[in-house]
Amino acid sequence: MGKVVFISIIVAALSALLGERFVNFRKITLASNELVQNHLPNCVALKNLDHGSEDITILRNGLAFISTGLKYPRTPFSDVAAKIFTLDMQNPRMKPVELRMPRNFDLESFSPHGISVYTDPSDDTIYLFVVNHPDQKSQVEVFKFDEDNLSLAHLKTIKHELLHSVNDIVAVGVESFYATNDHYFTYGIPTVLVEALLAQPWTNVVYYGPEEVKVVSEGYYFANGINISPDKRHIYVVDMFGHNVHVLERKEDNTLVSVKSVAVGSLCDNVEVEPETGDLWLGCHPNGWKLFMFDLKDPPGSEVIHIQNIHSDQPVVTQVYADNGDVIMGSSVAATYGGKLLIGTVFHKAVCCDLK
Repeated sequence: MGKVVFISIIVAALSALLGERFVNFRKITLASNELVQNHLPNCVALKNLDHGSEDITILRNGLAFISTGLKYPRTPFSDVAAKIFTLDMQNPRMKPVELRMPRNFDLESFSPHGISVYTDPSDDTIYLFVVNHPDQKSQVEVFKFDEDNLSLAHLKTIKHELLHSVNDIVAVGVESFYATNDHYFTYGIPTVLVEALLAQPWTNVVYYGPEEVKVVSEGYYFANGINISPDKRHIYVVDMFGHNVHVLERKEDNTLVSVKSVAVGSLCDNVEVEPETGDLWLGCHPNGWKLFMFDLKDPPGSEVIHIQNIHSDQPVVTQVYADNGDVIMGSSVAATYGGKLLIGTVFHKAVCCDLK
């Protein structure tokens, strides 16, 4: 076989492989999905949140924490200053309030992603855990919330080799949490592209504690949102490229054992849990291709999925909201309180709608 013929065969084989992988990636991202509008009444855009509200979590008293200013490649507004807001869901004004950040914290490189709140049962101190990506790296910031002064005090920065591509986090103690890694390789444009095309279940969940750090669950295509059941016995992990939510049982040694997975039919992002009912609320991307290949002329849509009775034999999965991008682009989170639904986005506005 001549050298030229051999090279031609190799090139043809690689082209066929890349073509197949490209088609598969479009399939995984639901590129052909056509969205049917499903709006809720009285949806109002929240003030001060025009450039992202990637994650939202709400305390039992109706106080919501909102992260904004995540810097992702290929998305607009990547130079907007990152901030943390609170929103009193019991106040009819529904005005987000920016929290004062500590002077000893590097705000220039702050890029907040997933967030979680832990209330210490011994003294009711509120700790805010924030996934941060300075210079596209991954670390976790731990703050103490001062409600009287509407400010955050920075307590520590957590880095570890197992926390290499953190997406979301759920705090289970003052110094402990579970976190999802959404990529197998350390972040970088070439490796992200290769990993997306290969589409292998290589991502995982890590437990971090002051005495132990370990991988506790793996085999996800794109481990994304993570949260905990009201009784603290189960962890919920969203596999965005798998189009499902995994239910995992916590063990005494903090490992996780798979119980089941529930299909959601969308590329879901973050997951919030209603403390009273245990219902799950997910902000989702109905057509992920439009999100990854962002074009303002054909914007990514938004979708909210509600899961009831997730531990039963027949969980109820309902689409509560859907928009083609005219109102809100790239929904990443949905959280409820008092009959209202907050919908946040990766880089666009946040809205509050009436559920009834």
